[in-house]
Amino acid sequence: MSRTRRWIAVSAALLVVLLAGLGIWVRGQLPSDEQLASEIAARFEKASGIGLRIGAAHWALRPSPVIELEDVATGQPRPITVHRIVVRPRLASLWGRKVAIDEVEVSGAVLPRDSVRAFRGRWDGGDTAIALAGGWSLTDVPVQTVRLRDISWIDRRDIALAYDVDVRFDPHWRPREAEIRRPGVSPPARLRVEREGEDDRWRTLIDLGGGTWNGTTRLEARDDGQVRLTAALEAKGVDLASLLRGFDRHSAVEGKVNGPTEVDTQGANVGELIRHLHTRTRFTVAPATLSGFDLAKAVTAPDSARGGQTRLESLTGTLDTQILDDGVMLRYSNLKARSGVLTASGAATVLNRKLDGEAAVDIVDGVVGVPLKLGGTLDAPVLSLTGAALAGAAVGTAVLPGVGTAIGARVGQAMDKLLGPDEAKSPRKPSAPGKSPPKR
Repeated sequence: MSRTRRWIAVSAALLVVLLAGLGIWVRGQLPSDEQLASEIAARFEKASGIGLRIGAAHWALRPSPVIELEDVATGQPRPITVHRIVVRPRLASLWGRKVAIDEVEVSGAVLPRDSVRAFRGRWDGGDTAIALAGGWSLTDVPVQTVRLRDISWIDRRDIALAYDVDVRFDPHWRPREAEIRRPGVSPPARLRVEREGEDDRWRTLIDLGGGTWNGTTRLEARDDGQVRLTAALEAKGVDLASLLRGFDRHSAVEGKVNGPTEVDTQGANVGELIRHLHTRTRFTVAPATLSGFDLAKAVTAPDSARGGQTRLESLTGTLDTQILDDGVMLRYSNLKARSGVLTASGAATVLNRKLDGEAAVDIVDGVVGVPLKLGGTLDAPVLSLTGAALAGAAVGTAVLPGVGTAIGARVGQAMDKLLGPDEAKSPRKPSAPGKSPPKR
């Protein structure tokens, strides 16, 4: 078995654990429901090092083979819990110790992020799936269909989001078709993929925020066991506020986004593919509204710009996302905003909703600008001048109020970058009343 097939086998380890219990029967014994539960729990703990509690278990061969588990929980401080698991294996395959399952149904699962992460690396060590079941092997299509209902993921901020999932597999764990959706969300939030022939290419259809984010996804299996996944998508008319509201989030920008998205990731298993996921979106939002500050006030008094909003004719830029251990890093670059006679440019990063960046608000497009520091959070952004920019602004006010203030602030910001933040000077006081300002 190649390394690629090996990580695929590992991803099916839990299903093999379930069949391992029924494997007692294959060896000539007839287990009770209690013996089945005990066998599955023991094998799970041996494979993962984490205990498993099973409230009830049941198996039957007629009218069709079935294994049912209820009230399952891992032995962790904050356990992973599952209300019900139903596995429907093929009887003919059981006789030959082969994993061939027509359908797996899981309902009422709660997956705390830290508890799931505790399993990272615990399935390593070769053909775990086969070893677990004592000589069992996988068929070309080990699982035909997977149905997940009310599966709640609890993130690091303790926000729980429920999902429903349907997947139908081709050989080698290639999805023939799949759908992931947020139940009860309006407008719909869902992802659908449909395989194009027998190629490792899928038509990708995403409905979000009343718009679409459609395109094509490709998978490339390499000889070294690494798998690369790429996608080219196009956002059309996706309402940002509605999109984030569907995931219990708040948007600092209101408007409909359009633009292309590139997705790229690679790894030796599903976990690595998720951890290495990178996206890049070149977006346009026109018109757009910024919540949390007033761009016009920011030109003359950054601190007074808090709590307002800015209506923009357009907002463009590039957004890169990267998954980190402590959250998802958002990097905004080449930001351009226009509001009447004002324009603004800048760049920013967001991690766990904390904002860090800089911007320049131009009074005359590209000619005179007020440099600003971005801070705070997405819910309460803060605009301010750096120490050097404040010093330059004070000098500019003494020389030429108005435009001179902006020019001085920009020069001060440039000096701050040149000398470093430790060299930033406090604002100089303007000339005393009655004294003539220095000649230009």
